[in-house]
Amino acid sequence: MATLLYRLGRLAFRRRWYVALLWVAVLGAVGFGAVTAPAAPDTSSSMPGIESQKAFDLMEQRFPGATANGANARVVFVAPDGQKVTAAGNRAAIEKTVAEAAGGTQVASAVSPFQAKAVSKDASTAYATVTYKVKAADLTDADKKTLTDAIQQARDSGLTVEVGGTALATQPSAGGAAEGIGIAIAALVLLITFGSLAAAGLPLLTAIIGVGVSMASIMTLASTLGLSSTTGTLATMLGLACGIDYAVFIVSRYREERAKGHEPQEAAGLAAGTAGSAVVFAGLTVVIALAGLSVVGVPMLTKMGLSAAGAVVIAVVIALTLVPALLGFWPRGVLSRSSRKRGRSKEGGENNGGSRWARFVLRRPVPVLLAAVAGLGTLAIPVMDLQLGTSGDEAKPTSTTERRAYDDLAKGFGPGFNGPLTVVVDAGHAADPKAAVKTIEQRIGATEGVVSVSAARFNPAGDTAVFSAVPAAAPTSEKTKALVHTIRGERPTTESATGATFEVTGTTALNIDVAQKMQDALIPYLVVVVGLAILLLMVVFRSILVPVKAAFGFLLSVLAALGSVVAVFQWGWGASLLGVETTGPIMSMMPIFLVGIVFGLAMDYEVFLVSRMREAYVHGDRPGQAVVSGFRYSARVVVAAALIMMAVFSGFVGAGESIIKMIGFGLAVAVLFDAFVVRMALVPAVLALLGKAAWWMPRWLDRLLPKVDVEGEALHRRSATVPAEAEPADLESTHA
Repeated sequence: MATLLYRLGRLAFRRRWYVALLWVAVLGAVGFGAVTAPAAPDTSSSMPGIESQKAFDLMEQRFPGATANGANARVVFVAPDGQKVTAAGNRAAIEKTVAEAAGGTQVASAVSPFQAKAVSKDASTAYATVTYKVKAADLTDADKKTLTDAIQQARDSGLTVEVGGTALATQPSAGGAAEGIGIAIAALVLLITFGSLAAAGLPLLTAIIGVGVSMASIMTLASTLGLSSTTGTLATMLGLACGIDYAVFIVSRYREERAKGHEPQEAAGLAAGTAGSAVVFAGLTVVIALAGLSVVGVPMLTKMGLSAAGAVVIAVVIALTLVPALLGFWPRGVLSRSSRKRGRSKEGGENNGGSRWARFVLRRPVPVLLAAVAGLGTLAIPVMDLQLGTSGDEAKPTSTTERRAYDDLAKGFGPGFNGPLTVVVDAGHAADPKAAVKTIEQRIGATEGVVSVSAARFNPAGDTAVFSAVPAAAPTSEKTKALVHTIRGERPTTESATGATFEVTGTTALNIDVAQKMQDALIPYLVVVVGLAILLLMVVFRSILVPVKAAFGFLLSVLAALGSVVAVFQWGWGASLLGVETTGPIMSMMPIFLVGIVFGLAMDYEVFLVSRMREAYVHGDRPGQAVVSGFRYSARVVVAAALIMMAVFSGFVGAGESIIKMIGFGLAVAVLFDAFVVRMALVPAVLALLGKAAWWMPRWLDRLLPKVDVEGEALHRRSATVPAEAEPADLESTHA
């Protein structure tokens, strides 16, 4: 492995123009493909294996066109204090608003609240529903203006008017200015770390090229493979994160080899052969984690995982080819200014901050280990109260009209009004379908926690009916979740009495089912990913305890990060400091995302840090000294990489949407815990206590596992046989 990558690095350095032009051509080709490819399908994500999805499928089969996903607007009217919406003046204003909203060319229907009986009991609140023939993304500005002008006229009449639904929904923004600040901080960290504009800019440039190739490829293949427009979200995040990290590792090792006196081409080859080997195996662990998303059984997650895995593979290939090529363009430019003046770098000095910290931990391994485990364990305690769900308009800022419409409906019609349950009854085998549906309707209506049920609506064949049940509690409440389970639990008795079957669905039930599916899949996902990663790390480190320690540390950091997310976004601790206005359940996919992304970054840091320790140990250092050597050369780079990721992820905390804040916060604290607590404290403490046992492996297992030269032992043997004064051309012929 090391020899192959060494030759590849030298080749890329020597043929830098060809390599650079090749990547430009690749980017141009996939970019052209993305521009000319058909638009990505706007397919709704399916969730196989859950009841609510089965009910949706049955509705599509028995009620053709009933589940059409055209845009809609729920216009909520609230009368001034002391007045009613049924008063003559208010009623006239509402009727006029509905009539004008119906004038849009893309409007399918606009139903007055007085016609649909959508008026609250105290007559303080009413709502009108406007549906469109096209999806929200296809609405014209003219139709949107027609609706907003009609709403403004109602407001001018003295009514409070807010709008929910998809027609005028505000799109969630990313970090905005905060994200830009995060990227600027990342660039500053690189500049401080390397002391060179070229060294700081190179990782950013190659990462951007990698993400560009990945995203263009996804867009090109979107229509062929059925990828949606959201598939590339995870690919972008991980492609950028891993792309920067891998380039930083290669550049750092190149500078180190230059510090030892190697010529630029030889240094590039050695960097690719040593740090490049670590990059390959770090990338493999990330790919394992992302491919493991298929275990969850959700097609959307599977596609996102495989797309992101492809982005990571591209990041690895770029780090092994384009980075050495660009080093060929700036062989001295990536060195610090002081190093260029002296002609020799002080990279990895004998007594730098990394080595001093390692010696501190080696002198006090037990207190450091106990402090790290106790601290992360304490932060992980809130995970025991983890509640998964999918937030809707209630999680949006109160500055949005959707949130205010949600609150007005909850106040006027009850908290459960915003999340009705849809009951689909299959009465095809019942002796009297209408009587069977009526019985089911009555029994569900009598269930404790149900406020009301609507009249059942039959399909043309008369064998299937649909009706709604409004819960007493809010959609994200645990009481609503318990109600869904109660209705389903009493189903066998009801079905045996009527001869008809029914299923509970709707957005609220779907969110509950998805949350349960994600929660059930989390443990199998962890077992598969961590198990395969341990096997891979055993091949890399030729050890049993080091991979187990790596997996244990990763689990600690992920649980601590997830516990912090629960404490802030579910319990509300410090939520106001992040601008979070409403707390509630944690996004269903958050644990899976957190595990996948953080696992990738954690293994980056683990492989790069510990591979240097393994390299020093193989080359004769004592176990303790090997730990110091690993920190001397790698600690600063790992810290810099972690700070970069924290800066990028923290930028998402400045977003307006609570969900995006949650993702940014969770990823930022996960990197903080993993890089600074696990890798910088727990890892050296455990290795200090294990001593030589850390690198032990049974002989039979050592013979069984494939051997890969990650430490570059073959390169060191080569360098011992090659005269130190050999010219680069001589070296090339020697290694040919």
